[in-house]
Amino acid sequence: MDRWRRRRAGWRDTQLLLSEFSKPLLLFGGAILGCGILYDWLAGQLGEPVGSLPEALFLILSLTFLQAFGEFPHHFLLQVFFFIMPLVGLSILAQGLTEFGIALFNRRSRSKEWEMAVASTFDNHIILIGLGHLGFRVVDHLNQMGQPVVVIEANPSADLVSTIQKMGVPVIHDDGSREAALEAAGVSRARTIVLCTQNDALNLKIAVKARSINPDIRVVTRIFDDDFAQALTSQFGFAALSATGMSAPAFAAAAAGADITRPITIEGESFSLARLSVAPNSALTRLAVADVERDYDVSIVLLNRAGDKDLHPPGETALQSGDALAVLGSPKQITLLVNDNR
Repeated sequence: MDRWRRRRAGWRDTQLLLSEFSKPLLLFGGAILGCGILYDWLAGQLGEPVGSLPEALFLILSLTFLQAFGEFPHHFLLQVFFFIMPLVGLSILAQGLTEFGIALFNRRSRSKEWEMAVASTFDNHIILIGLGHLGFRVVDHLNQMGQPVVVIEANPSADLVSTIQKMGVPVIHDDGSREAALEAAGVSRARTIVLCTQNDALNLKIAVKARSINPDIRVVTRIFDDDFAQALTSQFGFAALSATGMSAPAFAAAAAGADITRPITIEGESFSLARLSVAPNSALTRLAVADVERDYDVSIVLLNRAGDKDLHPPGETALQSGDALAVLGSPKQITLLVNDNR
């Protein structure tokens, strides 16, 4: 994790701690107010009035910090305040300050809150839910591609979490179907959500909930049934990938924004066909077809420019904004191409 992100996470976590510390402060203020009103009333009833309610409140506050002023009261009930208030007030503040200090300097005891603070510093990132075998490999590939990722896992393995966190990827220990968990991961700011749990119904539930929060978010979901995966893709626009037919690099490529087919293996190498449109101000507009194929180790098999389709376009053809390309290559190389097309 870079130093700037860690500082931002530390500041947001400290803000959260301060908000939690407001509880003992409110309790302390309530004790001062209640005891001040009670002292003012008792003093009037017992013939030793203090003059006004504000004066009684100031007296109680002073007693809390062992700074009594004025004459010591004669009645036993009023004398009790002089001995009890320091114990009541200081015990409330001491407990609150102790808990605040422990939480501030021992963030490991608040690992979930710290991971949420780190996640809050991410924007335009990818959220992955389900840190199993596939999920771990997808995160690893995305990290190698330089993609910012936040993970949500209900039952994380300590070894996997430790490895992922060393990559600088926050892991939130929570149920990904909870709206609060999605919001903690920054779903409203994310560009893609990747669902890698082994439960098709749960993946679909989370996908719908994520879309309700962020209608523009790209959904990449693991689905075991091929027919169901195709139906989700055609009806909802999800990148629904069959777990039996897709590799982790292909999941990563889909998460990065490529419309990609399931890979085929040729001589031990995985290849996919992907479609992408050359974005405005894309780095690709400065390149010719041959340059793209050489730099990214892919093959451009179709160029569609304003409806004019060219299979295997000439290498000297310069790409333009709005061109639609069909690209053949490994999922990883396609993802690199998609990243530079932003």
